[in-house]
Amino acid sequence: MSTLQRPPTDLSGLLAEARDGAPAALDAVFEATYTQLRRIAGSLMRRERPGHTLQPTELVHDAWLKLVDQSRVSWTDRAHFLNIAGRAMRQVLVDHARRRGAHKRLDGVECVTFNDEAGHGASASFEVLALHEALERFSTLDARAAHVVEARVFGGMTTAEVAHVLNVSTRTVELDWTVARRWLARELKGDA
Repeated sequence: MSTLQRPPTDLSGLLAEARDGAPAALDAVFEATYTQLRRIAGSLMRRERPGHTLQPTELVHDAWLKLVDQSRVSWTDRAHFLNIAGRAMRQVLVDHARRRGAHKRLDGVECVTFNDEAGHGASASFEVLALHEALERFSTLDARAAHVVEARVFGGMTTAEVAHVLNVSTRTVELDWTVARRWLARELKGDA
């Protein structure tokens, strides 16, 4: 079935066509995922400092450019796509923070918050670069748990989606999330 005949909800088919190099499929993937990507970007931007110069639409578009700039697109399904999109959004936010000089610990630094599923429960807010650097250090201790944080915080993924991408149980993701949040909270205690 060609991209033009495909039902708009068949994201897996569109991703497969994009993987096979169909240029129209990339456009269709963008159209099919834009609303969700915009929602994730809006959520991330609400966690940023007031007056942040990057807007959600710009974050989505910059992340999309990173996604399609890969030498070979390798998305397998919706959850895998969101995982990679979350990583791209993280890179855009980190690059933006670096350009804005957010490495200085001053008022108005660019912050990101991570909290429980759908924004419920306790949350903590950290400067984007500090969180990025701590995640890099943490990934040397527990790469999977660091991946869980990245997928949840920057990809807006649910526990079930992360479990699917990592091919582990939801309980494993929950445990990794708890361990990672505690480690990061200790590590970033002076940065919050």
